[in-house]
Amino acid sequence: MIKFYGYKRCSTSRAAQKWLTEHNVKFDFQDLVEQPPKKADLINWLTQHQDRGLKYFFNTHGQDYRKLHLKDQVADMSIAAAAEMMSKNGKLIKRPLVVEGEKLTCGFNEKTYQEVWL
Repeated sequence: MIKFYGYKRCSTSRAAQKWLTEHNVKFDFQDLVEQPPKKADLINWLTQHQDRGLKYFFNTHGQDYRKLHLKDQVADMSIAAAAEMMSKNGKLIKRPLVVEGEKLTCGFNEKTYQEVWL
């Protein structure tokens, strides 16, 4: 089953949920702010998809990202450090994070969803 980590107040998460529902793709929703992914899961995903770079997983437009001045730190950050931060603060994760097995997407792009989730 597809795991959908989103945020109810995020318009991008809502658009992605709507797209999946309209295309009859079943998913299990988890609020990533109330219950962020576990550090071990994040380490696994960040490692498995490290070709995308850590920045792909961060919500670079978010207030928390800016407050913590992560723009200057992400390039030198370890996967373990990034996973630790994200597991404690779901607002640092680019929304929505959608995972099933080896497939993973961050953010919402219709073309990407078509290729990955259909």
